Amino acid sequence: MSSTELPGTRTAAGVTPDDGVRVGSGEELRSVTLPGLQLTVRSRPPARPGLPPALCVHGLGGSSVNWSALLAALEADVDAEALDLPGFGHSPPPDNGDFSLSGHTRAVIRHLEAAGRGPVHLIGNSLGGAVVTRVAAVRPDLVRTLTLVSPALPELRPQLSALPTALLAVPGVTSLFARMTRDWTPERRTREVLALCYGDPGLVDPDGFAAAVAEYERRLGLPYFWDVMTRSARGVVDAYTVGGQHSLWRQAERVLAPTLLVYGGRDRLVSFRMARRASLAFRDSRLLTLPDAGHVAMMEYPEAVARGFRELLSENAAESGRS
Repeated sequence: MSSTELPGTRTAAGVTPDDGVRVGSGEELRSVTLPGLQLTVRSRPPARPGLPPALCVHGLGGSSVNWSALLAALEADVDAEALDLPGFGHSPPPDNGDFSLSGHTRAVIRHLEAAGRGPVHLIGNSLGGAVVTRVAAVRPDLVRTLTLVSPALPELRPQLSALPTALLAVPGVTSLFARMTRDWTPERRTREVLALCYGDPGLVDPDGFAAAVAEYERRLGLPYFWDVMTRSARGVVDAYTVGGQHSLWRQAERVLAPTLLVYGGRDRLVSFRMARRASLAFRDSRLLTLPDAGHVAMMEYPEAVARGFRELLSENAAESGRS
């Protein structure tokens, strides 16, 4: 597949145009190599020196490109980057094959430690929301603020529309699904994903849809695609069943960082009703509700999410000034 790199962008060593990397105007990619782990990181040069650092973490089946619109919206506010979790986007699987929630959490922590950019404004969506919640709970020294867009926190009564995703964790289901959908075109697969993730799939313009189709086709060609999806989904389900001090809700209660919670009223994967429980769990939280948004508000309504984030920054700066 041809490169989607645009004039004015560059591709760093370790990520080549032949990889079919989707790079937006003004974006840069680089490869970060750590022992047993290689991560692809997407960023935009900050509007001016000295802006506070931020890191974005995508959800299950996503990648750093999910944050491109928000990175652009926030370029005057933070020095932001987004990473591809191990096995997703253009990051290869880790050497240890660990796709558990704890494994993804360790990958984010190791990146932050190696980059030396912390503490950062940490932003996560869905699976990434659960990951950054755990990061904030166990390593508060690395986190300035926390922003969660439809975080994948345990629900006692998940929505029926979310069950197919959860079923990926069941042994044999992924291979069965792959066989049942082997005749689906990339266009159909992409429409199914957009219908699940967007409150209004019509928000995706033709160029965006074509890029999404090309990316889905590229991922399906990866020999580890289904394995990574299955094991990461299983990692989320396993994390939902953990009790005691290691449960995600207990860890949410331990988060000290000021937290912005973003929930979409048309989210088919994370129930809108979870917003109230999350607001009670995170001790220093504020809630942004977007009635028309689905599961990926930062892609659907990036300016609205950016405004909420700026308000969080302003509040945090005011609190820091008083302390």
